[in-house]
Amino acid sequence: MSMTYLDITGVGIEFDTGGSKFRALQNVNLKMSKGEFISLIGHSGCGKSTVLNIVAGLYRATEGGVVLEGTEVTEPGPDRAVVFQNHSLMPWLSVYENVALAVNQVFRRSKTRAERRDWIEHNLRLVNMEHAMDKLPGEISGGMKQRVGIARCLAMQPRVLLMDEPFGALDALTRAQLQDSLMAIQADLGNTVMMITHDVDEAVLLSDRIVMMTNGPAATIGEVLPVTLARPRDRLALAEDPEFVHLRQQVLEFLYAKQGSRHASSADVVDSAAPRLAPVAAPERLPAGSGDLGSGSEAA
Repeated sequence: MSMTYLDITGVGIEFDTGGSKFRALQNVNLKMSKGEFISLIGHSGCGKSTVLNIVAGLYRATEGGVVLEGTEVTEPGPDRAVVFQNHSLMPWLSVYENVALAVNQVFRRSKTRAERRDWIEHNLRLVNMEHAMDKLPGEISGGMKQRVGIARCLAMQPRVLLMDEPFGALDALTRAQLQDSLMAIQADLGNTVMMITHDVDEAVLLSDRIVMMTNGPAATIGEVLPVTLARPRDRLALAEDPEFVHLRQQVLEFLYAKQGSRHASSADVVDSAAPRLAPVAAPERLPAGSGDLGSGSEAA
């Protein structure tokens, strides 16, 4: 993972806010290697989703730009699939049909009908949803909807998987299960992943590097923390691992000591006094939503 695969150079963006300009990002620079997993973390309003939306091609930077494998990003494309917190599964379509939407869009001319069917089923098996292929979204749980959203993105064979707080609306047990599934899929497929999270433990558990954003306006990258924990990672073993604890403390120091004094509240950063990689039992509930191909909500 030594060569630059995704290059974000000198990115800044301003939004028109009713006659005045709001500078959300300033001079953001980040290079990603192929197969790397990066987490963006910071207080609400620090521009994490804005960075992701620029990489996705949903926003155009005011200055600077993004290059993926030597090609400038100027618009959305199937080479950059996005998983958002609030799912956009079509409620009248089955699980299979929701994944088929993306597969038919990308592979209609390059795969036969039978090949597309096999490919859809393969990606549903990756997320352990093949048993629910014929169910409607209203008949499955929030965590299962999230799995379908991830399967739909993976089925596009994107060069970069972009995830905007994909597990934020899920209960603790479901969240832990999907984190483990994502680690297994990424290890198997070698996906290049950029993920936004407010969860310090999640960032350390999943990432190769953690990119910590300064507070806005004119937010930028404050620090980049390499995560050298060996893979595969076991959440139970890591819970009291000295290196994990040290990495976690470094992220918390940045968020609270270095940025906390400039932010009114740190409540958006999921944390506790001790590492909580092993989830505690939680009552079953249906979350407000789960990520899929859609649009984010954080503008700055």
